[in-house]
Amino acid sequence: MKLRTLAHGRRGLPFALAVLLGGCASFSPDAGLDVARNAAFAELNKDVVKINDVAGAISAKARVDQLLKKPLTADTAVQIALLNNRGLQAAFNELGVAEAQMVAASLPPNPTFGISKLSGRFEIEVERQIAGSLFALVTLPFRAEIARDRFQSQQLRTAETVMTLAADTRRQFHRAVAASAQVGFIEQAKGSAEAASELFKRLGESGGVNKLDQAREFAFDAELGAQLAQARLVQRQERERLVRLLGLWGDELKFKLPNTLPPLPRLQSVKAIESEALRKRIDLQVARADLDVLAKSLGLTNATRFVNDIDLLGRRTYDRGRSINDHGHVERETSRSRTVELDIEIPIFDFGQTKVVQAEQNYMQAANKLAEKAVNIRSEAREAYVGYRATYDIARQYQNNVLPLRKIIQDESLLHYSGMLIDVTQLITDARARILSNVVAINARRDFWIAHTDLKHVVIGGGSGGGGATVAAAGGGDAGGGGH
Repeated sequence: MKLRTLAHGRRGLPFALAVLLGGCASFSPDAGLDVARNAAFAELNKDVVKINDVAGAISAKARVDQLLKKPLTADTAVQIALLNNRGLQAAFNELGVAEAQMVAASLPPNPTFGISKLSGRFEIEVERQIAGSLFALVTLPFRAEIARDRFQSQQLRTAETVMTLAADTRRQFHRAVAASAQVGFIEQAKGSAEAASELFKRLGESGGVNKLDQAREFAFDAELGAQLAQARLVQRQERERLVRLLGLWGDELKFKLPNTLPPLPRLQSVKAIESEALRKRIDLQVARADLDVLAKSLGLTNATRFVNDIDLLGRRTYDRGRSINDHGHVERETSRSRTVELDIEIPIFDFGQTKVVQAEQNYMQAANKLAEKAVNIRSEAREAYVGYRATYDIARQYQNNVLPLRKIIQDESLLHYSGMLIDVTQLITDARARILSNVVAINARRDFWIAHTDLKHVVIGGGSGGGGATVAAAGGGDAGGGGH
């Protein structure tokens, strides 16, 4: 139900009040990218650039080409991804759209102008009117503040996207390098096996080796060939996954990866990791910002629960008519009138309780999700540190103990076989065990560097792309696959 009031007067319409409203938002030079840029520099020591024109694209490509001239490291791979990944650029465009929406929300509502003409045989009526929402005008400061808060939340989400891309790129770099390292080791083992097979073939022809020992050596060489083919397949797959994150194509695909993973660093001592994660995690900051926006929205809902809309209408009417005077002449008559109408919707059936309840439930839902996220972040931080420490110990055990012992065993087995103290079966068994240990050692070092990345990003955010359980499962599967 609407109640309409009419007022007449000679003064102008009150829409001029909109001119007095200050604080209209304006566009920033970098479309709000400063939050993501500062976070990338502070936490990653990397640059992010939004490409808006041809000059920016050429500059970014020049930097990428320069980085691709040398074999990649984890750091250079991350920098290339931040410069060249088009999905990240799309996130920057989304941030620009959010800024445009914020600016639009800070502007006064546009008035509506109308003109009508009614003419008859002796009369002409011309009506001009201007209409606008007084409700939108009054609530403009509140809506503008909420829009600014939403834009700030989007800035944090964009920064989280940067961190996620950096974490995913670093993890995939280590996977790709590990796959290449496995190919290199199995190629060396395959070369040695081929030489041994050729020797066994000649010994068999001269009668120095029986057919059973010959068959065992040939089977070992064939199995290594199958494992090498599987390792090369994984190598290509992991490389292509890295290519997608880096956004490379064409001649850029000729980039080189290092042959081995970096050596194990010194073990980091992480103190107060839970509190640091609660202080730095970007996704937690986003949740807090969203909760603040909902709180302000709830306050606005309570303030306007009884008034859904107020429309202010200003109208000026000109009545022009013709009449015949006493002398028989036609005379024109003009009358002017000004009208101001105020339309107010009176909530007879709905007093706004539904809107208030909905806003309250949305707020409580967000508050509960924020509390859940805080609990989960503490647990994720502890889990990441446990994974970091465990993978470090495992990789160091293989590096310092298992691999040196496996080499000693194989060397001694070869000496014993040459002295006819053991048969070829034991020699092949020891060679297989060494190959498997080396493959597992490569996987262990890969898992450590992935856990190292998880530990860093569980504190700053963007680390949800990979977890310790997933890494462990992948490593176990590789190890059990027979050494590819």
